[in-house]
Amino acid sequence: MKPHRKHLLLATLLAASSTLALAQTPAAGDAPAQPARAERMDPARMQQRMAERHAQRLDKLKAELKLSPAQEGAWNQFSAAMQPPALGARGPASRADFAKLSTPERIDLMQKRADERHARMKQRGDATKAFYAQLTPEQQKSFDSRAQRAGRSEGWHGGHGEHRGWGRGMGPGPR
Repeated sequence: MKPHRKHLLLATLLAASSTLALAQTPAAGDAPAQPARAERMDPARMQQRMAERHAQRLDKLKAELKLSPAQEGAWNQFSAAMQPPALGARGPASRADFAKLSTPERIDLMQKRADERHARMKQRGDATKAFYAQLTPEQQKSFDSRAQRAGRSEGWHGGHGEHRGWGRGMGPGPR
């Protein structure tokens, strides 16, 4: 056999054997790297995970600010206003339901959703300003620093695989 054919045959055998090794199923005791797609897409589970991450971020912020007992009321109002909206409370939930609507109905629904997002953004902004006014200058500096980082790595309202900081279009930092 000619040398270049030997190399080609050897390369083909190596590629085939590595493909077979990758295709092997994991042993019964091995856990899958990620949950099944249906499990990842379960709206109730997604809502629960989002709420848990949100609570962790708020707890971290509260600890970082070192609030006084006099600031607790303002904190409670702020944290209540910052709660993410419930999933599924927006009308047609699936693309199929949305596709059944007429064009004017879709436009009306999209406008309604935009108005709801704007109202939530205004509520969060007002709550943030009211809470911020209750902070000491040192706490304000810490809050400002945290808010600048929010859109980049530690978003307060993350979900669907993205960190959105204060909410879409609200708050400092690049989007």
